[in-house]
Amino acid sequence: MGSVVTQTPVRPVPGIWPQTPAARPPPIPAPSFQSPTTPMSRPSLIPSQPSAGLITTNPSDAPIQASMRPPESLEPVERAARTINESLASESRFPDVDSYLSQGYSADYDIQSSTTWAPFQRAGFYRIPDEIFEQYNNAQLTTSMGLFAELRYAWTTIDNALYMWDYSAPRPELLGFEGQSHSILAVKLAVPRAGVFLPNIKNVIVIGTTAEIFLLGLGTDSGPGGSSALSLFQTGMSVSVRGLDVSVIASSAKTGRIFFGGRTDNDIYEVTYQQEDRWFASRCAKICHTSGAAKSLTWTFSSFAHGQKEYVEQIVVDDSRDLLYTLSSTSNIRVFHIKPEGGLPLLVTKPASEIYDNIGHIINQSEALNNRVKIVSISPLPASEASRYHLVAVTATGYRIYLSAKSATSYSYGSSTRSSAPISVQAQHVKVPPVSPNPGHSSTWGTDSSTDVHHPIRTLTTTRLAARYPPGYFFCFTARDANSPTDQLFISAPDAGRLLRSSEPGQTSRTSESAIWLSLGSRAEDIGLVIPYSAPIPNPVGYGNDLAVQFDKAIPEIAILTNTGIHIIRRRRLVDIFAALSSQGGGPEGFQHEVSNLIRAYGRTETLATALAVACGQGVEDTGSAQAVRVNDPEVLELARKTFIEYGGKPSINQNSITDRSVPLIDAVRPSPRHAAIALYLSRLLRSTWKNVIALESTTPAGYQINPAVPLKKLRDVQESLSALQRFFQTNKSFIKGLSGPDDLSATSTKDDEIALQGEHRALHSLVKFTSDTIEGLSFILVLFEEKVAEIVPLLPEASRPEMLKLTFEELFTTKKGYELAKELVKAIVNRNIAKGSNVETVAEALRRKCGSFCSADDVVIFKAQEQLRRAAEAGTNNDSSRNLLNESLKLFEKVAHSLPHDYLESAVKQYTDLQFFAGAIQLVLRVAHEKDKANEALSWMAEGRPEPDPRKAKFDLRSQCYDLIHAVIVAVDKTTEQGPSFVDGHPTLAATRRNEAYDVISRSKDEAFLTNLYDWYLQQGWYDRLLATESPFIVTYLQRRSTEDILYADLLWKYYSQTNQFSEAAKIQLQLARSSFPLSLEKRIEYLSRARANASTYTPGGSRKMKQQLLQEITELLDIATIQDEVLQRLRDDYRLGPDRRQEVLDQVNGLILDINTLFNNYADNAGYYDLCLLIYQVADHRDPAQIKQTWQQLLQSVHDKVQEEGQIQPFEAIADEVRSLGSKMRVAETTFPVQTLLPILEKYSFEHQRNVAPPHWVVDIFLSLEIPCERLFEILEMMFFSGDPPFVGSNRKYIASELVYVVGRWFHDSTRAGSVIFGSEVAATKVQETMHALLQQGRAAGLDEETTRVAREVVERVGRLLG
Repeated sequence: MGSVVTQTPVRPVPGIWPQTPAARPPPIPAPSFQSPTTPMSRPSLIPSQPSAGLITTNPSDAPIQASMRPPESLEPVERAARTINESLASESRFPDVDSYLSQGYSADYDIQSSTTWAPFQRAGFYRIPDEIFEQYNNAQLTTSMGLFAELRYAWTTIDNALYMWDYSAPRPELLGFEGQSHSILAVKLAVPRAGVFLPNIKNVIVIGTTAEIFLLGLGTDSGPGGSSALSLFQTGMSVSVRGLDVSVIASSAKTGRIFFGGRTDNDIYEVTYQQEDRWFASRCAKICHTSGAAKSLTWTFSSFAHGQKEYVEQIVVDDSRDLLYTLSSTSNIRVFHIKPEGGLPLLVTKPASEIYDNIGHIINQSEALNNRVKIVSISPLPASEASRYHLVAVTATGYRIYLSAKSATSYSYGSSTRSSAPISVQAQHVKVPPVSPNPGHSSTWGTDSSTDVHHPIRTLTTTRLAARYPPGYFFCFTARDANSPTDQLFISAPDAGRLLRSSEPGQTSRTSESAIWLSLGSRAEDIGLVIPYSAPIPNPVGYGNDLAVQFDKAIPEIAILTNTGIHIIRRRRLVDIFAALSSQGGGPEGFQHEVSNLIRAYGRTETLATALAVACGQGVEDTGSAQAVRVNDPEVLELARKTFIEYGGKPSINQNSITDRSVPLIDAVRPSPRHAAIALYLSRLLRSTWKNVIALESTTPAGYQINPAVPLKKLRDVQESLSALQRFFQTNKSFIKGLSGPDDLSATSTKDDEIALQGEHRALHSLVKFTSDTIEGLSFILVLFEEKVAEIVPLLPEASRPEMLKLTFEELFTTKKGYELAKELVKAIVNRNIAKGSNVETVAEALRRKCGSFCSADDVVIFKAQEQLRRAAEAGTNNDSSRNLLNESLKLFEKVAHSLPHDYLESAVKQYTDLQFFAGAIQLVLRVAHEKDKANEALSWMAEGRPEPDPRKAKFDLRSQCYDLIHAVIVAVDKTTEQGPSFVDGHPTLAATRRNEAYDVISRSKDEAFLTNLYDWYLQQGWYDRLLATESPFIVTYLQRRSTEDILYADLLWKYYSQTNQFSEAAKIQLQLARSSFPLSLEKRIEYLSRARANASTYTPGGSRKMKQQLLQEITELLDIATIQDEVLQRLRDDYRLGPDRRQEVLDQVNGLILDINTLFNNYADNAGYYDLCLLIYQVADHRDPAQIKQTWQQLLQSVHDKVQEEGQIQPFEAIADEVRSLGSKMRVAETTFPVQTLLPILEKYSFEHQRNVAPPHWVVDIFLSLEIPCERLFEILEMMFFSGDPPFVGSNRKYIASELVYVVGRWFHDSTRAGSVIFGSEVAATKVQETMHALLQQGRAAGLDEETTRVAREVVERVGRLLG
């Protein structure tokens, strides 16, 4: 019930009430009822201002002591996920090319003499087929060779024929094209523009001859048995190029555009092609983008300067920036913009002289570096690798010149964007060739102290062919002279590990490269990228960290074509170097020395991660063959295991974190490098999957499909690697401190060591647990995609379907959202198999074995219960078999009630309801609600007033969600019962029986939370009668608890008490309602009090009679006050003095809570001049101050007199007579508030002074007689007035009192004789009257008695004398 206002004491004594501030009305005439010593003023009608409250302040200046926060409460998988993300973030901060190749030069190399440390290795050699040599022998004019490295194909042209073969095949077959008659000058593999050719044509071969360029389609062609092989397709597309002597062709894989140049000029041409001829464009044509005024002046000047004709030697395309670069025969470089609409404007021309001028202030020019040294190769740096640097130019002496470009929109380092076209090119860094050609030479000197670099360096002279591939792999082919039959190959690459640690003391320069010399034994003809480098992230910062992808991506491979065969060069990973050191390290001592070198070069964490990877089988043997073979030598694996265990380091406590004592010690533990190594290894295994979504949807001609976003083979490889790691943990658990559990604590010597070990265990355990969970998660994904996922997703809840397509591997492995969605998918898989009629138990057991976390033993029970339910539905509704199956399913569901998901529960309840198994549905819901809140947290939360926020509210919400299902069952029960009779032939029908069963389950429930929810629902439906008819001991508790919240419940409570004949309890509730703070009108409160008085007055057996009387008295007194308050309210509504600005506020104050008697008197009755109500308040309060009561009567009578005189409708005496009679009746002529001895003189005086000769005689006495005031009492008062001689009744004026006295005596005599009793009630009274009349007659002349008064007085004396005889 609403908060009950504490009532003030019923009988306070009104004292001095503060006057409210208001405008005073004009002065009024002197009052008729006021004595000269009592000042009087007409009160205004504005409530008094509240007194100022006491303002208190809190001691906010008190110092607040810092408290230690609790330890982090992370689940192991959450802690592991955070560690993995930190590791990934750390690796993403790998320095970019722009930062470590600053403006200047660098000349640091670590040239490896040992194959164990070599950055690259020979991975295979494939000879040129004999058939090619046979064709060479028949050549007449021209021959050339090249690679389609991305397809693992090599090609050769012999006069007008093109032959190509799969060089990796054991017995390659030649694929030839001889369908044209002109000599072939140039060949290029290109990616065609989309939509031009058939879908199976993925590439085109661009062939340039002496007469034309034509396009040859290259694609797969289905062979017998469903096999596919590459085939050539005639496209019919060709364009004449007579006189151009085509020598170089390039293409854009992004746009499909094809560009070419020839030896006859320096122009850039483009081959345009489309699917069919159009009005203004043929299927195939050529465009010259540099003709006319667009030609570069550089060509003119250089031609005259050198006396030779300039032509294009190399064209390269940078699709990441939409740029095309050309290198001319005079070493001039041009930059073109590949525009989307088809244009190719020239942006920059950079003559060789300018390039050498740019580097003149960086490094001294010499014989090996000047503008006469030819540039033999250019290689673009994609925007994902570098922001500033765009191009690398390689000179014939092996110097690498890094060129940067600046655009018009940004003129500072790092701010150019891919879409902004450059307006200038500058050479900013020079990579000097190694000073010494000798293997084993390690150049570690700094650039500032070096002088050798300013002298000519000829180690790479003469460079004939060079190429650079991301992230900095440099291949340089050198020969002694142009006619040398063999080439030396110099290969170098940045060392990622050293770049990461370059800022640490003792580390080599950031620009240092690891290099190796290889002898090819023949002349190189072409080089191509077979397996490109896959960057960890597509941004310059982090792009070059090839350590991060050594377990996750394919190992980069480069093919080199010579005149004897194809060499395969493979990048060596650090893990491969470690494995080689383990097997060739020179015994245990030599290997320990190599481990020290690794730690010094790459750091302890990187070395340990590498050792762990080798121990888990990630190393690849250097067999010299193209096929990579995993290292499985037990000695190598053992050395790796020992390295990981023995060099793992120890955990420590970060002293800086605990100085302020605000961090728990265990959170200040810094885990060992071993922990960081495990995290690093895990992050590298999961890199390509971690942030990726699991599934992708697509629409194909075959229909809607959902496919894995990551190939399943990749997932199996990751799972295999994780399983190896898991086996490593299990095998070496006892050797790794932190994994062996409490046993390690015995070895600790200090408290700090013990806490550090606990922190280490927490960190390592999280990673071990994460590994296990991830293996299981991958198993689940593999199981999922064994099914038709497109048929499973529609079975998910509607809200979960889009979430499924957005779910990432990280979320699946580490978040509750992923786990819940996986459970939904398991359910969908089972439901699909149920629909197909499969054995559910077999499917569920298979899921449990492969991914038990997502399909537990409880899930298997649930699926069995669902199957029983399905069989019951198939059996029908009204048979024993169906009922038995339903009961069996109920038992199964109840077994797993603690873990039954809500959607399963909802589905089961719906099916039970459809099968009219109402009791089972209700019983299951109640069981689930209990099992999921065994501690009754929901009930305790409700009992404490439902505070917010509070974790127990979640339990309440869960229970409410369950109970809502019971509501639906009850509705279904009632609907079923209404459709037919309850009895047939005196027996209950089946529907009635099931209804009784359902309500029996409800009536037997002792779940207060459920009953509260149920009764709330009854009231929401408006089923008040059903609630009141409920026979439950909890109904009173429920209504009492809820009655504090809403008046509806309080009303129902007193009605329930009345209905059950508990009238005293009903009266108590009604009394509380009258006093409550609910928004009730005063009229409603009076109604409650009236009902309460009636109920309290009703006899009920039992109980304390005294308490009942006290209750009745309390109700009556409060009702009296409320009645007066109601009268005040009515007066205020009609009072013209109450201004419109305050009227509603004042009325609302009165028309609400029952006010205490002081407030009612002080602020309203007395303040407003409602003196009649003041007198009533005196009576209710038992106020006994005669002077104040007299004053109030005087004020009342004066106000009535003044009002009547103002209105002029009746005589004043009439109004006063009515007022006195009315109040006398209301107050039951109470002696204290209706003092006759005071009122009679006041009225007689008023009559004499104001109503003489106006009012009828004896009107004052008649008022009191009408109120049944005894004549004896009036006689005594009038006698006293006559003989006292108080003004104005002195002298002859006393005749008026004498007349009143004689009139009263006459009435008294008449009344007593008529009743047949003794006159005047007694002889004593008669004697007293006789004596008074004698005295009156004796003073008659002095008192001015008239004849009539004298006559009556004598008659009275005579009659009394005769009767008393």
